[in-house]
Amino acid sequence: MAKYTFKVYPVGQGRTTYRTIEISGEETLDELCEFILETFDFIHEHLYEFCMDNRMYSQNSYQYAPEDGELSTDVMIDEIGLIKGQKFLLHYDFGEDWMFTIHVQKIEDETETTLPKLIKSVGYVEQYPGWDDEEEEF
Repeated sequence: MAKYTFKVYPVGQGRTTYRTIEISGEETLDELCEFILETFDFIHEHLYEFCMDNRMYSQNSYQYAPEDGELSTDVMIDEIGLIKGQKFLLHYDFGEDWMFTIHVQKIEDETETTLPKLIKSVGYVEQYPGWDDEEEEF
């Protein structure tokens, strides 16, 4: 079992807005998505996919709601064959098309499973810029 250190950032904002996280290889991609969204203060209410070749709507992806033999995000991180230096994408909310680059910075042996951990937080990004609760019409 391994422990992974990832630098995660919205595409194009890697120097100004990012999170460095550690997560056990026994966690699933679903749990990774949940933790990433939590560290960016996003509401988790949309579909998502992990694009392993760093391209949106990739054929090489893990889907939250797989169809027709697609790979599921309900897979342990250790099982997907990540390597140090690899980059892949979290494509979240297919309407807004949030794209988070995930850069594998470190892979270490882990003797016991640990909870996901936020190591560093830089910058802020708003999930719904320009959205105002008071403007909602009933």
